[in-house]
Amino acid sequence: MSKIGAVILAAGMSKRMGKPKLLLPLHGTPLFHYALKASSYHSLNPIVLITGPYIEAMRKLPHEFRQIEVLYNPNYATGMASSLKLGVEAMKGRVDAAIIFLADQPFVPTEVVQTLIEQYKKTRKEGIRIVRPAYEGVVGHPILFDAELFSAFDSIEGDQGGKLIIQAHQDRMKIVSFDHSMWGRDVDTPEDLMQMELYLKQKQ
Repeated sequence: MSKIGAVILAAGMSKRMGKPKLLLPLHGTPLFHYALKASSYHSLNPIVLITGPYIEAMRKLPHEFRQIEVLYNPNYATGMASSLKLGVEAMKGRVDAAIIFLADQPFVPTEVVQTLIEQYKKTRKEGIRIVRPAYEGVVGHPILFDAELFSAFDSIEGDQGGKLIIQAHQDRMKIVSFDHSMWGRDVDTPEDLMQMELYLKQKQ
């Protein structure tokens, strides 16, 4: 049985928001808690939260998230690659695959995470090493990477994230399609947050 962990990237500096966006409330819940819930629901283990300038606030997690490991990225200002490296390094030797979540994506439902896991287990023997969602045709996060690719993260730099790794292994990637663009939305600006608040109110 495949053991799958989670890396949640939460070390950004929120430049476009102008304040620590991941700590802002969305429908009464800190924004970054949505990604924690999405990973915790599926019993992914270990779950590693990579933090940067706001580590003290993020470390104070409620009891329901007690199993989550909080790691500080001292190089957070250099871009996403440093956080990815730290998170993937924490997975090495512990899992068969890891799902990379973005902490500013609150609407990723359990259906997406479950489908990534199922597709990985189903296609791994066929050589698939990356499983990625597409929302109304636009590829997004979270992304599952097989442990076989973990060493490739050692050489990434700056703000490129895992883009080069994905490009190098496109023939071993499976895209899973979903019909909800909102599921793939992230929060960058105050307007984004307002739109999401409105979306949640309309769903009630």
